Amino acid sequence: MTNNSDIGPSTAPATPSFGEALRFWLKLGFISFGGPAGQIAIMHTELVERRRWISERRFLHALNYCMVLPGPEAQQLATYIGWLMHRTWGGIVAGALFVLPSLFILVALSWVYMAYGQVPAVAGVFYGLKPAVTALVLHAAHRISSRALKNRWLWAIAAASFAAIFLFDVPFPLIVGVAALIGYLGGRYAPAVFSAGGGHGAAKAGYGAAVIDDDTPTPAHARFRFGALARVLRYGIGLWLVLMTILIRYDAEGTLTKMGWFFTKAALLTFGGAYAVLPYVFQGAVSEHHWLTAPQMIDGLALGETTPGPLIMVVAFVGFVGAWTKQVFGPDALLLAGTAAACVVTLVTFLPSFVFILAGGPLVESTHGNLKVTAPLAGVTAAVVGVIVNLALFFAYHVLWPQGFGGRFDVLSAAITVAAGIALFRFKVGVLPLLGACAAVGLALKLLGVAP
Repeated sequence: MTNNSDIGPSTAPATPSFGEALRFWLKLGFISFGGPAGQIAIMHTELVERRRWISERRFLHALNYCMVLPGPEAQQLATYIGWLMHRTWGGIVAGALFVLPSLFILVALSWVYMAYGQVPAVAGVFYGLKPAVTALVLHAAHRISSRALKNRWLWAIAAASFAAIFLFDVPFPLIVGVAALIGYLGGRYAPAVFSAGGGHGAAKAGYGAAVIDDDTPTPAHARFRFGALARVLRYGIGLWLVLMTILIRYDAEGTLTKMGWFFTKAALLTFGGAYAVLPYVFQGAVSEHHWLTAPQMIDGLALGETTPGPLIMVVAFVGFVGAWTKQVFGPDALLLAGTAAACVVTLVTFLPSFVFILAGGPLVESTHGNLKVTAPLAGVTAAVVGVIVNLALFFAYHVLWPQGFGGRFDVLSAAITVAAGIALFRFKVGVLPLLGACAAVGLALKLLGVAP
């Protein structure tokens, strides 16, 4: 690895080779904890401050574009920077290595969960994790609302979306569509209400010259060409069609085919991050298709929080558990079925992100700061707050009343939930320390015979 510490601020470091970049993206895939904020911070520290592969302004410009897209913004940002530096394969490698370590780890953890989840020690760990996840979802709603709900009109959209899903069980895609329409109309007739804020702040100087600097001309491969756009769309859509054709021919009405369709739709609805799409995944995977139960979904979210990579990787757990439960390949091939499903749902979930970056990257300049794009996103983000609050209440119901409202109230789970909330809101405890502490408490309560 080239040492740039002795290069003066006015001198750009040497352009990294493809192999050097590949080693960095692989490392990033194993250390990208902390959700999108933490992952973006790691990339900023490594790529802008330390290695100076890209300038602050170019980094934020790419990030603002990724925020407008559906999908995990941190993974898309890695794909974008990899593409900008090393063409199409650079983007594919950067985006794939951001995801693959998490996929392998989650498949292993999902197998342990399904095979040994009833062992007291394992059950105790998840007894402590469930309340922590409930607090985390509430905290996510607070974070998003404090950033996104800047006026009473946006608060009204959030309240209306909560009422729509909580009282009337309105489908999540319909809520997103109506919120986007309101944002679009608001952008035309009340632009001050729906104009995006500063987002990630202004660029800062002081890190020195970068390989891709503020005034570095756009590389030839990153300039818009209809032929390149058509080629990306052809390969992206073609790959999806090949996969779905194989699944349909294997079993048109089978679990894997349904997962392929469902998670393709989910991938196109993930505006606002993983917590925004979780209600839709919960609604479909638990209530509609019955691939897993509500407590299992909460456990999956806990596992997703403890592994590197995008939180939306919880879909791999959903796929694994669903295929295992449905015995897709028969009772003697449960691990194979779960692994196949995890791979299928991961592919269809992240494929659109690659297409969005590789096809839309050259159009970044025309979309940056465009109110026609940002206003609908502001409306969707406001609606997402209400939906996430509903998800938190749903999780709380299953954690605090495990047998339903007619059953007992779980005082211990309530105490862990309150303690986790205080740790998050008051003391700003990190996600991994919080989950570790709650898991230890749950394990101790189980081994002592106190927890049910």
